[in-house]
Amino acid sequence: MRRLYIAMSLVLLFSVHALAQNPSIVLENDRVRVFRVAVNPHDKFSWNWQTEFVAVYLTEVHERITTLEGKPRDFRKKAGETSHGISGIRVEENLSDETLRFVVIELKKRLEGVAPYTFAPSMDPAKIDRKYHTVDFENETVRVLRTVLAPHIKSPMHAHPGYVVVYLTDLHTKMTFPDGTVTDNIRKKGDIAWRDALQHSTENLENERAEEIQVEMK
Repeated sequence: MRRLYIAMSLVLLFSVHALAQNPSIVLENDRVRVFRVAVNPHDKFSWNWQTEFVAVYLTEVHERITTLEGKPRDFRKKAGETSHGISGIRVEENLSDETLRFVVIELKKRLEGVAPYTFAPSMDPAKIDRKYHTVDFENETVRVLRTVLAPHIKSPMHAHPGYVVVYLTDLHTKMTFPDGTVTDNIRKKGDIAWRDALQHSTENLENERAEEIQVEMK
């Protein structure tokens, strides 16, 4: 059975004729490995995602996804949406006439002996600032938080575990930390960053909404 599984994996991995550009690693540490993916119109790519992952879509997506089970499924997402997936080999075919662009965050296991993060209700942005912080997905290893700040809105002081940020809009925000330190944060749509666990408040300095996805490690 194991030999059959390996054989099927190899067939799926190498059966793609029109290969898109391979996903490129843009960030890696002891908690995550982050890829930027671009798939040209009607191209395919095959990839073996090594771990549980979160995907953040920078463009509208219409794909046909085939896994080892062999049954293709139609997959659609709007720009700015997210998804959660499990490890495994898959072939993804772009069914649209536009280049698909998305970010994949592979989630690594916590280091042995490290306790999982606990969200304190008094500092959890999803609890104390629900209008601007909503949860796309959550399980025992990760929480996908969506932050949408209206123009010139300032969030209350709140806390995060270590997390990956994917910026969905151009933005200019000001981050203020408990000791009074202020950081100017200017980003472009599609930028990616890692932040260690922190407490801060954020103020949107622009006349447009500021939107980002925060993939928080538990």
